Amino acid sequence: STLAHQAVMPFSIPARGTRAMLMTLCTLALARPAAAAVGPRFVVTVSSATRAQPLTGRLVVIVSRRSQPEPRFQVSPTGPALFAVDLDQLASGTAVTVDAQALGYPSTMSSLPAGDYYVQAVVNVYEQVKRADGHTLWLHMNDGTVETFAMAQGNIYSDAQKVHIGDGSEIRLTLNHLIVAEPRPADTEWIKHVRIQSDKLTKFWGRPIFINAVVLLPKGYAEHPDVRYPVVYPLGHSIPFSFTTDSATSSGKVGTVSEVTGTEAGYDFYKQWSAEGFPRFIAITLDQQTPYFPDSYSVNSANNGPYGDAIVDEVMPQLERQFRAIGKSYARIIEGASTSGWQTLALQLQHPDYFGGAWIFQPDPIDFRRYQQIDIYQDTSAFTLPVGQFLSLERPFRRSMQGQVLWTVRQLSLFEEVLGTRGRSSYQYGAWDAVFGPVGDDGYPRPLWNNLKGTIDREVATYWRDHGFDLRAYAEQHWASIGPKVVGKLHFSAGDMDDFYLNLAVYQFEDFLAHSSNPHVPGEFTYGRPMKGHSWHGQTWAELVRRIGVYVRDHAPAGERSSDWQY
Repeated sequence: STLAHQAVMPFSIPARGTRAMLMTLCTLALARPAAAAVGPRFVVTVSSATRAQPLTGRLVVIVSRRSQPEPRFQVSPTGPALFAVDLDQLASGTAVTVDAQALGYPSTMSSLPAGDYYVQAVVNVYEQVKRADGHTLWLHMNDGTVETFAMAQGNIYSDAQKVHIGDGSEIRLTLNHLIVAEPRPADTEWIKHVRIQSDKLTKFWGRPIFINAVVLLPKGYAEHPDVRYPVVYPLGHSIPFSFTTDSATSSGKVGTVSEVTGTEAGYDFYKQWSAEGFPRFIAITLDQQTPYFPDSYSVNSANNGPYGDAIVDEVMPQLERQFRAIGKSYARIIEGASTSGWQTLALQLQHPDYFGGAWIFQPDPIDFRRYQQIDIYQDTSAFTLPVGQFLSLERPFRRSMQGQVLWTVRQLSLFEEVLGTRGRSSYQYGAWDAVFGPVGDDGYPRPLWNNLKGTIDREVATYWRDHGFDLRAYAEQHWASIGPKVVGKLHFSAGDMDDFYLNLAVYQFEDFLAHSSNPHVPGEFTYGRPMKGHSWHGQTWAELVRRIGVYVRDHAPAGERSSDWQY
């Protein structure tokens, strides 16, 4: 999950290697044109051939200095300028004007320097849903497949065109392309794809809701139909451990270990997975796109619905029956980084009897006194930090591994508000508001802070803690029942220069465990030093699976046939 799959993706996880890329902030707002520019007027029309029915959604006009890739694929906090408006039942063929009144990022439309640009319009199309809690909402819904608005099924976009900005001219764009569903990946000898409709989530949302799984089978699976296998759930991977049998398409350079991530190429992992002497596991990763983010965080949520119950009561049992898993706690291991690191810890704490161990890498904030660099219980502003009688500093959101601030909380909050009002940006802060927060009076997530003002809502902060989403506070409150069930199960790691300051909350959790009692559970903590960032893991995937293999073998109850799957 993620933080940042790719340039256009939110910060969560599955494509972990891309998260450490250093990016410089867009300088559009800072550039000084030779002559004052006159802001353009974009007139956007929906082609009736593309969409005949009325349209509700978020219209985003993208203005880029670069032609390739096309502007919709460049969208990121360090990418093109964006200007957006909401559409409400817009009739096909009706023109919409996006001008200086539209909310813009990184600044206003009038701040665009005069010059030549490449522009494109995209609409994130919303569907009306009537939720079981009585709220009727307009959201982008899908079949559970992880996707971004720039390539999401059902969204519409215009051709990219080169224009001159600076003379106040009118620029016309026609939404004449419909994004259709990508073909489902084909199954192979090793990889199987499963789509499961959740009854619990379908009832909550009033429409079919799906969770997708990618299953990696062990060597010899077909040849040994009577053998049952332990399962590791590497949450947040597109394919477990980036596995591939094709060296040409492998992520990473074959034959090397990345200095940034500490992990090997997918083809190198395949060679280990299929080798003699390697533990025989089933590995399963999950896609659980919600209306608010490409991951549900695998917990029950007032805004997202009962994803925690769906995962533990419906999805995992069905998968383990279908693919001959052992189906017992000691043989059910979870692993994840970033978004998936948070949900790995949450699953282990909330279901301590169900999971046999958790490997938690650079998790999203697990102690909200260190919500990155914000204490949501004490601070009043998410945007600024007072440092003296008359001085305050902008709070950072992302840094380089050398400590250079790359994005601020204010900048990212504005970026998300441009992408989607009412928490519909499908980006990071919107995700946390939806997962952790209460439902607002309008039925959409009530945010921790207003994206344009930054003032922290203390009632929302208290709700997050009191409903169990501050995982350090949750563990402390329920330690008498949780503690005895997680002895030896908690394994943490983080880079000391995590791009998103996530190591700070890990330090807090380590301190809590160090002082835990009845029982004392110190946990295992490994830190990447010096200057290891958000993508750092400290061991290859093959090394991790070998270690988990030994762990499961050593925790198998007497009488279990671990020799069936051990080396």
